[in-house]
Amino acid sequence: MTLAPFGARLRTALDTRGQLCVGIDPHSALLTAWGLADDVAGLETFSRTVVEALADRVAVLKPQAAFFERFGSRGIAVLERTVAEARAAGALVVMDAKRGDIGSTMAAYAETFLAAGSPLFSDALTVSPYLGFGSLQPAVDLARANGAGLFALALTSNPEGAEVQRALGADGVSVAQGVLNRLAAENAGAEPLGSFGAVVGATLAEAGADLAINGPLLAPGVGAQGATAKDLPRVFGAEVGNVVPSVSRDVLKHGPSVTALREAAARFVEDVSAVTNA
Repeated sequence: MTLAPFGARLRTALDTRGQLCVGIDPHSALLTAWGLADDVAGLETFSRTVVEALADRVAVLKPQAAFFERFGSRGIAVLERTVAEARAAGALVVMDAKRGDIGSTMAAYAETFLAAGSPLFSDALTVSPYLGFGSLQPAVDLARANGAGLFALALTSNPEGAEVQRALGADGVSVAQGVLNRLAAENAGAEPLGSFGAVVGATLAEAGADLAINGPLLAPGVGAQGATAKDLPRVFGAEVGNVVPSVSRDVLKHGPSVTALREAAARFVEDVSAVTNA
């Protein structure tokens, strides 16, 4: 079955389920807080609980690949099941793997997460453009062919990112703006939303960049990192309707109760709706 473009599917999900992405980040402290062992069994229980609680109601789930990879092949097997079960329940899955390389290596990363039939096929993949945006071309091509999308790191929520992302090129354009401009070019003419998005931190004092890329803006930093829904209009301005706020710890800390996880996610959706529909 050929999927509709990711941007179109995401627009529908945001409009029907609300603007929220919940991370699936089973780090050791969180497993312990849930009363689970820091092992593959704990990983699987954690991930399945999050999927059970949220996959039929939130727009996006975002597994952080590193927390599964640390358990080796058995952890990857859990990640495969997590992705498949989340998508089967109706959530869009953004694989947070931040892949970035050149040539055949980038093509192999793309095939892992964006090739139809791959056990880890995800609706979108986070990627790093800092070997040059053109290095991402294999991922751009494969995503476009399979109805998937990308989120390229542009203005991230960590303070260290500014030393690279705010640096100016010979043309006076910042590195981040250059990435945003390339994403806008990939999304040109797409309706209702392009499939090639940017990662822009909700913790920024202000974007200081043109975010009108006709694509989604994945916004980490809401919740435990200090940003709130009320910060979104300041950072994203007129593009706030295309923002996908990403929350992890401030939802996940309410587990292992399925009910409490659902209630926490619903509160964030309500808070975001209050500012995006104002």
